[in-house]
Amino acid sequence: MGAIRRRGVVALGVTGLVAPLALALTAAPAQAASCTTRTGPYQKQVEKFLGRPVDGRQSAADCRAVQAFQNKHGITPGIGYAGPVTWGVMDLMNKQKAVGNKPNRDGKCPVNKGRIACVNLTLQLSWIQDGSRLVYGPVPVRTGRDGYETRTGLKKIYWRDIDHRSTIYDVPMPYSQFFDGGQAFHSVGLSMWNPPGSHGCVNMTTKEAKKYWSLLRNGDDVFVYGRKPGT
Repeated sequence: MGAIRRRGVVALGVTGLVAPLALALTAAPAQAASCTTRTGPYQKQVEKFLGRPVDGRQSAADCRAVQAFQNKHGITPGIGYAGPVTWGVMDLMNKQKAVGNKPNRDGKCPVNKGRIACVNLTLQLSWIQDGSRLVYGPVPVRTGRDGYETRTGLKKIYWRDIDHRSTIYDVPMPYSQFFDGGQAFHSVGLSMWNPPGSHGCVNMTTKEAKKYWSLLRNGDDVFVYGRKPGT
């Protein structure tokens, strides 16, 4: 959450900083954690996702593979357990991949607005379209966690600040494009699948945030819909 100063007016809002890819704020050094020998409730699903032999029994190699995935995406505790949080991330990745190049196949993002940035909270995806033409994306994003949900509805980008810094959390928010109070598109150095999510902003990788910066302008529409898993 950052304070936005614009022509003498201070607008306070939530930011999506901190807490799924890498600022200096990556997850705690989970790689130091011990590997569990316990078989998790989603063992087979996780084994299949990781390309491991699918036998439903935890092995040392299984644990190392799961632990590496957890460490990469900041999933804690990073002990190699095939639990609901780890499988939830993998399941979301599968659903995102299945969308392919037709992110608006459900027709929920308006096609009568010209250029518009769409955010599907349910699938944690965003893209830019112009009418029914896909301009860019879809790309994975990281939206607001429970209690800090990214607000839904039709909005407009009203302020852009390429080097914005949150005055509440004192963290950088590069390539910020604000569309609802303090909620903005901006880059973070965390995995886009890092749970539990942002403080309300739509987090992006630096590459994607730069691209959005180049494609969008003040006054462009933003449409946010759906519901982030776990909120």
